[in-house]
Amino acid sequence: MTGETLLYEVRDGVAWLGFNRPESRNAMTWEMYDALSAYCDRIREDDSIHAVALHGVGGEAFVAGTDIGQFESFREPQDAIAYEQRIDAVVGKLEALEKPTVALLEGACVGGGAALALVCDFRYATPSLKFGVPISRTLGNTLSITNVSRLIDMLGVARAKEALMLGTLLDAEQAGAAGLVNAVIDPDLIYAEVAGVAEQLGRRAPLTLQASKALINRVLTHRRLEREASDDWVTACYMSDDFKAAVNKFLHKTPFEWKGR
Repeated sequence: MTGETLLYEVRDGVAWLGFNRPESRNAMTWEMYDALSAYCDRIREDDSIHAVALHGVGGEAFVAGTDIGQFESFREPQDAIAYEQRIDAVVGKLEALEKPTVALLEGACVGGGAALALVCDFRYATPSLKFGVPISRTLGNTLSITNVSRLIDMLGVARAKEALMLGTLLDAEQAGAAGLVNAVIDPDLIYAEVAGVAEQLGRRAPLTLQASKALINRVLTHRRLEREASDDWVTACYMSDDFKAAVNKFLHKTPFEWKGR
């Protein structure tokens, strides 16, 4: 377990998980994904915890996607499929966690960070929020079918197309109007607000909370296609010359133009 890149603390029955790579806008490494998965298991077994709060460290980002350096070693189609499976497993575990989850969103919440935020039960944001999946402008990859489904469930088809095809980022006001966030709060007050919401959840009927979350998730799961339904496009995008060139641009500042292959 890492005590540096993913912080973990329990206060007043609330597990606080802090993504702690502020120099990289809290971009996720494999280690962080693995640690998040393990902490979900730990939280599930701890009866003293009644809610979970997730936040980024540094004030500039919740999570700015997956660290792009993780993609440099991709060579085979299975690398791409295994990556999306790995993300689906971690995000799915957070989504299925029986205890209520609250995301505290400051600054960038994009890519993998957007996927993590979407599966939390509540989202509170500061005015600096920038939410989206700008992969059509950055890497030229794709989301899994499950994460596309989550985006459609939360934003609707039209906004999901704006997010995925135009690379549009929602600001805090737009996210509030779309119902994506429960409230927009001053950065000096948001931690206290989230702590207050978590405290309220501790005073609600535990079985009702569990039942409500489980039944809502059953409805959402029923609407979704099988995970393998996106493997063809995951392979096509991640194995493309465009994707390799885009990763190179981010890591080595090499210029490139989209080729569509």
